[in-house]
Amino acid sequence: MSMSEKARGTGPGRERLVVIGGDAAGMSAASQARRLKGPEELEIVAFERGHFTSFSACGIPYWVGGDVTERDDLIARTPEEHRARGIDLRLRTEVTEIDVARQRVRARDVDSGAESWTSYDKLVIATGARPIRPDMPGADAEGVHGVQTLDDGQELLDTLTRARGRRAVVVGAGYIGVEMAEALIKRGFLVTVVNRGSEPMSTLDPDMGRLVHEAMEGLGITMVDDAEVTKLLTGEDGRVRAVVTQDAEYPADVVVLGIGVRPQTALARAAGLPLGAHGGLLTDLSMRVRGHENIWAGGDCVEVLDLVSGQERHIPLGTHANKHGQVIGTNVGGGYATFPGVVGTAVSKVCDLEIARTGLREKDARRVGLRFETVTVESTSRAGYYPGASPMTVKMLAERRTGRLLGVQIVGREGAGKRVDIAAVALTAGMTVEQMTALDLGYAPPFSPVWDPVLVAARKAAAKVRDAGGGR
Repeated sequence: MSMSEKARGTGPGRERLVVIGGDAAGMSAASQARRLKGPEELEIVAFERGHFTSFSACGIPYWVGGDVTERDDLIARTPEEHRARGIDLRLRTEVTEIDVARQRVRARDVDSGAESWTSYDKLVIATGARPIRPDMPGADAEGVHGVQTLDDGQELLDTLTRARGRRAVVVGAGYIGVEMAEALIKRGFLVTVVNRGSEPMSTLDPDMGRLVHEAMEGLGITMVDDAEVTKLLTGEDGRVRAVVTQDAEYPADVVVLGIGVRPQTALARAAGLPLGAHGGLLTDLSMRVRGHENIWAGGDCVEVLDLVSGQERHIPLGTHANKHGQVIGTNVGGGYATFPGVVGTAVSKVCDLEIARTGLREKDARRVGLRFETVTVESTSRAGYYPGASPMTVKMLAERRTGRLLGVQIVGREGAGKRVDIAAVALTAGMTVEQMTALDLGYAPPFSPVWDPVLVAARKAAAKVRDAGGGR
């Protein structure tokens, strides 16, 4: 190992920043730190075990489905672009140990197996999340895919190209499961979704998830709810051939796992860094790991504060990861920034059905001891007489005593999903549903009814709170 690997900095006042993870949070942090400090002040070394950096994992289902034609369209900044900015980016290099006491990390070259130590003055952990693989026979068989990285996406596409049959089974019906089911339909596969929940999209309440169920069946997707997968059967060639539940067997030429992800924090755990109830790293408002002055963490490997419930949550989204990286890079670079928390906003689609949510579901509110009222309204995306108006369902939760907005779920066609942003702003501001009714939203017949569907829901929720004796 060279002297440059042993010594932190090579001149007076020069520090070394080490970044573990080359996607959204890690490279956003590195790039922002570089904007604030030049190479003469700050050396930046970034380790990434895969082949790609700064890519959109959220775009993988649309690449698999053919909406995005080129893999590289999902890459925001290439390794060469990072290196040109003075970041020592090392691909196919996996960090295997963090030595907190001696401020160094051990890294292994994935291809050669060679290992070396690199010291740091400041460390950023952005190790992301990993797809959950069920602990059962056949889970690691050929033809079974989790989808988290571009490498995963490429392996799935290769399998789809080689598959002898056209039967696909998606295990799980969350965001990834629903989006991958649509992608496989577009690829010409017969798709079955096996879901352990009562309805798809467990981030919604079941009554709203039912609308998604109906839309998926309308696409020709076979929905199997309330089903627990017990094993995956393989053929003599070692490839997956069926998914088995307690009640049935579903033939499969390819299986996609969409049962969620977990924070990838084995490194942090082994190093003794603080983890939360969901297995994610715990940080302060500056994204500094709690109890460690020179270590920061961001992206899918951390837990964040839910501003509505007041509890820590694990919400793996690229929007958060990029913000975390900006905050970390600013603080590492000598500036000041904070990440106050989230309200849990997310949006997705199944063909032309848009699905959105923010804030708390009914079971979330009950879990934290909140008493609440709910309303559900049916409306349209535009004035009813204007061409192209489509139906939209909005569900709203409000705290019973105060009328504080607690959550909104929206399912509808074009123009429905992004309306959730109105509620996200209201939640962040701590508004009541009564206050929401006075929001000055844009109106014209091509865009909205006179009363926007979100405001219709707010009016009904405010009335329900008043009838319950709250809102005073």
